[in-house]
Amino acid sequence: MKHTLQQVFHSPKFVVGFSIFMAILLTVIIYPLVDRDNPLEIIAQGTFFPPGIYVNVYDSIDSDPYTLMLDDAAAKRIASRLGEEERLALKEWLVDFGIPESEIDIYDTEKLMEQWVNNYDPTLRFEGMTSARRKYFVRLDESLEGILFTEGVTIAVTNPETGVLEEADFVEQDDYVNINQVPNVRVLPLGTDNFGRDTLKELISATGTSLKIGFVAGTVATLIGLTLGLLAGYIGGLADDIIMFITNLFTVIPGFVLLILISYSIGQAQRGATTVAVVIGFTSWVWTARAVRAQVVSLRHRDHVNLSKLSGHSIVHIILSDILPYIASYVVMAFILQISSGILAEAGLSILGLGPKTTEVPTLGLMMNWAMIYEAHVMGKWWAYFPVIVVIALVSFSMNLMNTGLDQVFNPALRD
Repeated sequence: MKHTLQQVFHSPKFVVGFSIFMAILLTVIIYPLVDRDNPLEIIAQGTFFPPGIYVNVYDSIDSDPYTLMLDDAAAKRIASRLGEEERLALKEWLVDFGIPESEIDIYDTEKLMEQWVNNYDPTLRFEGMTSARRKYFVRLDESLEGILFTEGVTIAVTNPETGVLEEADFVEQDDYVNINQVPNVRVLPLGTDNFGRDTLKELISATGTSLKIGFVAGTVATLIGLTLGLLAGYIGGLADDIIMFITNLFTVIPGFVLLILISYSIGQAQRGATTVAVVIGFTSWVWTARAVRAQVVSLRHRDHVNLSKLSGHSIVHIILSDILPYIASYVVMAFILQISSGILAEAGLSILGLGPKTTEVPTLGLMMNWAMIYEAHVMGKWWAYFPVIVVIALVSFSMNLMNTGLDQVFNPALRD
């Protein structure tokens, strides 16, 4: 056993893959211990705040917080929310509404906003306007609310003894915020999603949930495939025919199509992370069963197996003691690939809207689904989806590297 482990950890591919996977796993485990807040907590109003440093300020002592960017002098504050693209979009809607183009000056912020506030109606949908474009104007209207607000704001802190918010400082619109004097500064390395939630915290929580789904799905698929493969390969005869008939039946039906049908039939309310993982496992065991059967067929007539039969050992004893140890390395490799396949299957399901319910915990697939629904890829809000793609790629890449490294160690034909 010790010699085998030394061989495994002398494989460069396995070591690199294992290191990447452990780095991801440790981040998922340690980060929630440092930050215990709900990953789906809305911390900012608005749509897709970019990466940066933010501070929560209050327009009155008893109000809810809204988010302003640091260095928010009036001009910069307006420019950050009403850039060239947004001004042209406002003009587009106003022209479609019927206002003459000559009366619209996109560089006269006050007049432009006055025209917009007085005329915009979120229920209107002009000819040729797509549903996605109409939703864009709704989000744009929400993000521009109070943009010309000129009064200062009160920074409030909670009194630890009374639990009541008390005034700590007052910030004028043309002031710069000194973050050393503000207790509630927040660093958002990956900005926020469309709901105003910290993307980094959401991403780490989603990675943990997706890994759990992968482990559960991989365990279910490997156990089913291993059990059926061992029985079919060793017993043979009618049992082999029945098991292989079922296996071939599942092979003919595309696994992902079957997965979609089952997930859809379960319903959104019942689709928790564990339920989705079990469904994925029950639809992805086929290739493991066929591969294990092929391995067992080559082992069942070995001398040590025949000797065990002559000794009167039971079928269960022979399978567990004389056959399973010889294919254990292959089972481990199959399990690693099943975990990776489970994570990718969940991502595919969630993008289609058939993943776990969204009211409890995020997953990598759900984050992609949210980004796609709210058109982050169209608006160039890369932080809402690109980090998710990178994490999925790293997890899959690390597991495939581990599998390749193990294959080189345990497969004599691949050894140098």
